[in-house]
Amino acid sequence: MNLRLVHPLSRSRSNRRGAILVLVAFLLPVIVVLSAIAIDIAWMQLVNTELRTATDAAARAGAKVLSTSQDMDTARAAAIEAASRNQVAGTAMQVAPGDVEFGLSEQFNGSRFQFTPTKKGVINAVRVDGLRTQGSAGGPVNLFFARVLGVNQFEPRQQATSTVLDRDICLVIDRSGSMGLPAGSTRNANGQNCGPLDPGTRFGALNDAINVFLDELELTFPEEHVALASYSSNFKLNCGGGLKLDYKVADVRQELTDDYSAIRAVMDDFMTNGIGGSTAIGLGLNEGINEICSKRSRPYAVKTIVLMTDGLHNLGVDPTNTAKQAVARDVVVHTISFSPGADQSRMKKVAEITGGKHFHADSAGDLSAVFQEIARTLPVLLTD
Repeated sequence: MNLRLVHPLSRSRSNRRGAILVLVAFLLPVIVVLSAIAIDIAWMQLVNTELRTATDAAARAGAKVLSTSQDMDTARAAAIEAASRNQVAGTAMQVAPGDVEFGLSEQFNGSRFQFTPTKKGVINAVRVDGLRTQGSAGGPVNLFFARVLGVNQFEPRQQATSTVLDRDICLVIDRSGSMGLPAGSTRNANGQNCGPLDPGTRFGALNDAINVFLDELELTFPEEHVALASYSSNFKLNCGGGLKLDYKVADVRQELTDDYSAIRAVMDDFMTNGIGGSTAIGLGLNEGINEICSKRSRPYAVKTIVLMTDGLHNLGVDPTNTAKQAVARDVVVHTISFSPGADQSRMKKVAEITGGKHFHADSAGDLSAVFQEIARTLPVLLTD
């Protein structure tokens, strides 16, 4: 009779392996369920991110079009169209017309912006409800594995509000001698100096364009405060009849104000008295920056400068260097070159440095159109 001795440790290891197999068999369904739930949770996070992106895009587009069109129906259509360009859970996002609201967004003492729905009075904000819920245009989102636990869908929702912000604007204009040339002239020579200036001069075209600009601001929902600075060179001229021109190289002719008639009066004075001198664009821009950042500026208003010239920079600091000061003080500079001989490349560079846009106008009609476009291009902030 053969006896086989089994070491006690061998028997223990065998029993342990058997127990582990039982434990794995018991836990395997739990592991599978937890893995499935983890996949669905990741899916839900992805869908929520996509929905947030689509809702934000819709609100921004609606507010931007509201500022340019001043029409709620057009703005609502823009918000819906912007949402549809974004995929949520594999399909184009759908926003119903009723999910786009308009109202007044206000900030009190540095707090968060507060949105109040309204269809009358001041309207400066668009709020969009991004919904993937029962009854929404897109419906709820299907899950992959949670249905084994009786959960087939989830219903994410997001909300975004975009506000068209108030602006403080400084118009920095060229009053050099070439602005006295006829509006259609291609020369950079000196033109008419003594007033009254002919309405057909470049400065006359500028006067008309600024009137268009101010007219447009009066139609917009936000409140803009406007200042006016001018530049040429130190210029003195006896025009006779008791009229003498005596200009500093650059100065602020009207401080920031919500009374646009004051800006119009300054332009009327130039038309009555006259203009002249060289073209110190950089020094003019510096005056504009100082005014737009003065104690008269509003802390929550976007700071914007509109800088125009009809010629070539030929005096004082280069405006591209001054533009760096604008960047340091959070000022955006839009630039306008007027007439075929204007310094387009330098003006483009100034706009690029500050995050603004450059516009070129050859004719008086072009100049008015440019000023109107800038007036309609209001800044938009995602406030919720």
